Amino acid sequence: MKQEILTYDAKLFLDSLSNTFTSRIKELLENRNTKKSYTPSFIHQTRNIRDDDWEVIPPPKEIQKRKVEITGPPVRKMIINALNSGADVYMADFEDSNCPTFHNCIQGQINLRDAVSGTIEYTNSKTGKKYSLDDKTAVLFVRPRGLHLIEKNYFVDNDPIPASLFDYGLYIFHNWKALNKKGSRPYFYLPKLEDHTEARLWNDIFNFTESAFGLPVGTIRATVLIETLPAAFQMDEILYELREHSAGLNCGRWDYIFSFIKNHQNDRSAVLPDRDQIGMTQHFMRSYSLLLIQTCHRRGAHAIGGMAAQIPIKNNPEANHIAMEKVRADKLREVQDGHDGTWVAHPVLVDVAKEIFDKHLSTPNQIDKQIYLNDLITKNDLFCIPKGTCTEEGLRKNVKVGFQYLNAWLNGNGCVPINNLMEDAATAEISRAQIWQWLKYKIWLTNGKQVTKPFLKKIIKEETNNFRENDKFKETQEIFSDLCFSKNLVDFLTPKCYDLLEI
Repeated sequence: MKQEILTYDAKLFLDSLSNTFTSRIKELLENRNTKKSYTPSFIHQTRNIRDDDWEVIPPPKEIQKRKVEITGPPVRKMIINALNSGADVYMADFEDSNCPTFHNCIQGQINLRDAVSGTIEYTNSKTGKKYSLDDKTAVLFVRPRGLHLIEKNYFVDNDPIPASLFDYGLYIFHNWKALNKKGSRPYFYLPKLEDHTEARLWNDIFNFTESAFGLPVGTIRATVLIETLPAAFQMDEILYELREHSAGLNCGRWDYIFSFIKNHQNDRSAVLPDRDQIGMTQHFMRSYSLLLIQTCHRRGAHAIGGMAAQIPIKNNPEANHIAMEKVRADKLREVQDGHDGTWVAHPVLVDVAKEIFDKHLSTPNQIDKQIYLNDLITKNDLFCIPKGTCTEEGLRKNVKVGFQYLNAWLNGNGCVPINNLMEDAATAEISRAQIWQWLKYKIWLTNGKQVTKPFLKKIIKEETNNFRENDKFKETQEIFSDLCFSKNLVDFLTPKCYDLLEI
């Protein structure tokens, strides 16, 4: 299996990527550490970019319409179902919904190669049901892992290659010719960027690749997920750096909430309420969404809305109806605000979201809809602390979700249905960061109990005892406790867990 993807020529390309860009990635990660002590804000030095009139190059015809996008890990059956779902775009995800075992990453590349060639098939060994691609499928985007991650199974000059270069390099090396032959091109989603210098890095990676393969500048396109608080202050600058390769911006709202906690970890007044109370109608989230739309449309780029993580509730029609109505309300807000498209996590939601967007948007997109707000969105808007309550029910839910997801991840699964929601690393990050934040400030819950170490240990013990012991159960307990009780908030949970995955 490995030999199919890690061919001699593919490894030469990976090595050239790593030799050219690994040192820059390390420098950028060091810059992140340096900036931790600074409060994110709009940058004075780049004000001319925000003030000047300029636009990104127009989107290719095949992605002018992106009303509904579906995401998921590059698992064979899921790829086929997603491409056949009726969505305009399918984003194959090596990041938040994929556990990066070497098997998963290599098999994912094989699956995508077969999907691009149109030969991908899957047969359920239990039922005998066969899956293959329809004549018309969604446009394929790929999300490589973030800059902060490494691929420990591939070394260049005795140094593990950055995981982002590994995922990106293998996909584009094996597929650019087939994509070009059928009139398409390589499309990407870029995760976890924190400032415009990281966008500049990716633009240079794209230029390097286009030069290596003799492709015209602008062949490769990428949508950047605005899922960190620092990046929200640099949307113009990020689009500007990628203006020859841009395919817009996306509201990565779950990671954004996690980043909000992380950037306010030393501020007692910024403690967030229960996760379920932090929706897009909260002022800081709505401001972030409207700023993204305003910025993208001014620059001629797509503004893609956030994820609907709900999944069908088959055994409870009433609960399922309530869940679907929440999705409809969320998508109605997005399209009326000006978003050009949105994300869903399950094929059933494609028609739900498409119905709303088609009804309220008759054109492929609304990029030409300029959003002029009565008042400019300011730093105070983006920093506005959401109102709400901290409850024991919310604490217990965070423990259950965080622990269950972490255990599944350590056992090789990065995309887990929990409580009728599709949980991935982003939502798990919110859960464990919120537990840490409530403990740090010894928050009083609505029932009069205080989140102290003894109380939290009791809650964790009670909730984790409800799970049946399985592989990596004890390791999960240890890591989860370390994340919750650590003196400082751990930047990301996945690097801490990655070492436990088999080489």
